[in-house]
Amino acid sequence: MEPALIVLGRFQPFHNGHVEMIEGALSQELPLKICIGSSEVEQSLDNPWTADEREQMIRTWLAGRDVEIVRIPDLGDPPNYVRHAEKFHGTAGTLFTTDVETAELYRAGGWGVIMGDLVQREDWQGWRIRATMQMLSTVMEEEAVIAALSMNMPESVARLIIDNGWQRRLLHMGTGGEPVG
Repeated sequence: MEPALIVLGRFQPFHNGHVEMIEGALSQELPLKICIGSSEVEQSLDNPWTADEREQMIRTWLAGRDVEIVRIPDLGDPPNYVRHAEKFHGTAGTLFTTDVETAELYRAGGWGVIMGDLVQREDWQGWRIRATMQMLSTVMEEEAVIAALSMNMPESVARLIIDNGWQRRLLHMGTGGEPVG
C-alpha cells in the first residue's frame, strides 16, 4: 500500500463536521484514504449504522470524487491502535485530523499529522446529531425531517438516510425507558 493522507472517523452518521475535515484533507492535494473506524461494532445508539451504510453516506456526499475508503475494526487498545490500523490503511503516511488524542497516537506511531480546524463543534457532534435523529424518528413528514437534518449534514446524506428508513431504528435504541415518541 502506498502511503497516503488518511482521515479517520466513525461517521455515525456522516455530518458537516466530517465534510469540513475531509474538504480540508482534500485541499492538501494528496491521495486520500477515508478510514471508517469501529467497522464491526455491534449496533447501538452510539453506533446505529453499519460500515456499509456509513460508506454509502460518504460515497453519496463524495459524488464520484476519487477517494479510497477502508474499514478498520475496533481494537480497544489505544496504545496499539496505530499498528493495528496500519494493517488496513497502510504504513506511515500522514494523518489529517481535528482530534488531539488521535493526533498524539499517530505522532507516537511515527506518522506526520496535519491538524485541521474544528468548525461548529457544538453543533456538529455525532451524539448530538444522533439524539436529534432519534427525536425525529417518529416524524412522518419526510421533507421536514430532511430539512431539519440538513442543518447538520449534507442534504444528499439526509435523503439517503430517510429514503432507506435508517433513522427509524433509532426509535427503539437507547439506554432504557420508553422509546422516543
